[in-house]
Amino acid sequence: MRSTTPRAAARRVAGALAAVGLLAAGSLALGAPARASGPVMGFGGPAETALHPYPATGAPQGASLAITVDNPLRDEEHGGFTGAYTVTFDLGGIAGVADAGFGTDGRADGGTDCTVTGTTGVCHGEGLAPGPNPLPELRFTAAEGSEEGDSGTVRVTGTADGVTFAPFTTRIGIGGPDLVMRRAELKRELVPGQTQPVPLAFSNDGTRAADGVLLTLVYTRGIEFTERYENCVYSEDDGGLGFTVRTTALCSVEGSFEAGAAYELAEPLTLRATRRAYRDTFVYRVDEGGPGVRAAERSGARSAPGSKGNVLALTELPAARSADLDPGDNQQENAFSTANTADFVAYGDTADGMVGSTVEADIGFRNEGPAWIGGLDAGEPAATVDFTVPRGASVTGWPDACRGVTADGRSREQQAGAPRYRCTAPAAVREDGGLGLHFDLRIVEAVTGASGRVEVRGAGDPPLPFDPDRRNDAAALVLNADTSGTSGGAGSTGGSGDTGPTTSGSTGGSSATGGSASSGSTGTTGPAGPGPRTGGSLAATGTDALTAAGAAAAALLAGGVLYVSGRRTVR
Repeated sequence: MRSTTPRAAARRVAGALAAVGLLAAGSLALGAPARASGPVMGFGGPAETALHPYPATGAPQGASLAITVDNPLRDEEHGGFTGAYTVTFDLGGIAGVADAGFGTDGRADGGTDCTVTGTTGVCHGEGLAPGPNPLPELRFTAAEGSEEGDSGTVRVTGTADGVTFAPFTTRIGIGGPDLVMRRAELKRELVPGQTQPVPLAFSNDGTRAADGVLLTLVYTRGIEFTERYENCVYSEDDGGLGFTVRTTALCSVEGSFEAGAAYELAEPLTLRATRRAYRDTFVYRVDEGGPGVRAAERSGARSAPGSKGNVLALTELPAARSADLDPGDNQQENAFSTANTADFVAYGDTADGMVGSTVEADIGFRNEGPAWIGGLDAGEPAATVDFTVPRGASVTGWPDACRGVTADGRSREQQAGAPRYRCTAPAAVREDGGLGLHFDLRIVEAVTGASGRVEVRGAGDPPLPFDPDRRNDAAALVLNADTSGTSGGAGSTGGSGDTGPTTSGSTGGSSATGGSASSGSTGTTGPAGPGPRTGGSLAATGTDALTAAGAAAAALLAGGVLYVSGRRTVR
């Protein structure tokens, strides 16, 4: 049995799940000229693509090259490029190595037309949105007569009036490793604190050895590994939410990983479900540790090496039998369901004001745990807040996360002054987070003790499947409360006796650990407020919006879990 030796020190690497997809396709290359008078468009794509050798019998296996035209003009003033453009692929460098074509129709979304004639491919298009714009994929197969190890380059250039294009070159090669990650049989139904071994294994089904490998491990907030390794680099990703939602470990292992052989970890990893676990995922993949991978590693941010002394090592399995030939089989994913709960507690507010004045109210919900709730793959909101406006008031300002609906919940074109608002939470809510919503309400009629309902519920069906205590899912927003004590308060309704959000951290603003609004304070009289504030403030303390991303298996994240401090002055 042969053993491979891990690197003595880990390189700094990219820590987002998006890096997994990048590594699968090879390093992303972007060309840019040193100087240009006008806007500069670049090209994006893999640095190299590997092809299966031409077979003795049957048709050759193909591989696609995905190229993007990258428009750097991202602000509103210089938004999209509206003119016509031409992209040219010089295929002369792969003559005798590979055959190329644009498929059956040579068209991409947006109407780009592409053809190949001889050793030249040409794409004609019109209009480029800010950011990457995909071209039709160029399809390659090994040319008849080509041999293992043959390679050549494809040069990509572009032209358009008033625009400079940076040329881009990518390599096409015959043969290579084909690393295939085997699926680990793991327990999927867990309880907090439970651990289990993770015996990762992979094979090289390609035509040559891999020069070192990079193992990528991506796991969400509720699970963790009990040990960190010297030859791994760890980074944390908040997905734009303001708190860590996933951790990425990239582990470099040196050695020659031979074609036809299979390998496994010398010792299994140990995975643990934490106290906050509920629905979590674990993505694991393997890539060759070549120059492209090392370049991607160096692009990482907010990453740190693991513990000194312990190394992640691989050994060859006793039974066994350039870019990766098939990156699609390098990765596996496991989803876990932990027997846990989260208590979403609604909170309301109170405010006083004279007819014609505008008052401010802060409502929402908080997660009292112990579990975090995250639907990162699906991107669906973790919950919604349903707010019924108190009688005698009209909403003049509302958060971006909310939309006005009719009293029976149907869509409504006019957003100001709606009788009811539905507000969307983000896809992930941490165990001490929540959603804070700030509303401005104009008092149009004197109604003592007018009460509006604040309810947190599921985004689809009303129940929250993880929340066993339904008594605190609703609260009240009370305007001009009856000081004799006959009117309801602003706390949770339904029997819990909650009196609004508890204070966590600073009460004058947002808190990194999930600050909340104090309830029950009363405003002072003042002039009428301004017009609609549709970009209403949501002070972040627990999460922000998930963008998204993700790479091969994950979806990336949207929305934001936020808290605000209570402001109840009458303007």
